[in-house]
Amino acid sequence: MDPIYLGIDKKSNRQLKRSNRKMSEYGLQLREKQKAKFIYGVLEKPFRNYYTKAKQMSGMTGENLMILLESRLDNVVFRMGLARTRREARQIVDHKHVMVNGKQINIPSYIVKAGDVVEIKEKHKSSPRYKGILEVTGGRLVPDWLEVDTENLKGTVKELPARDAIDVPVDEMLIVELYSK
Repeated sequence: MDPIYLGIDKKSNRQLKRSNRKMSEYGLQLREKQKAKFIYGVLEKPFRNYYTKAKQMSGMTGENLMILLESRLDNVVFRMGLARTRREARQIVDHKHVMVNGKQINIPSYIVKAGDVVEIKEKHKSSPRYKGILEVTGGRLVPDWLEVDTENLKGTVKELPARDAIDVPVDEMLIVELYSK
């Protein structure tokens, strides 16, 4: 069958206009912020709140911001390999499949602390969904700040991550510069 009928082979007459202008400093900062928001699936208002909180903490604001984003419950579930994507991790948390220290928590933005035990609820552990997820994420490297027991679908937050343990391609200094204007 011809791909045109399927609506795939759509030809556009528009040409992309790419100028040789360098992006402004503000443009670079904004792009970095948008990248971080997109990676962690955080909207503008909560993101700004994380920034405010990071600013009040001791140490470097940019590093604190990344550590806060990284210690969100949905991100921890993703890092443990209990979800294929952060979006899926968020849904797993939303659907009340996750327990932290024996308590059911369905707030994806819940900030985990060092020593917290994160696990999938007993009644969901046998679900074929998690077998499929583990097949996909089995080879994924778990960060050093987490300890994971994939057999029992649970893990422990050994410590909060240091900035060098976070492998997200975001230059947080640009975000700090953007917000401190």
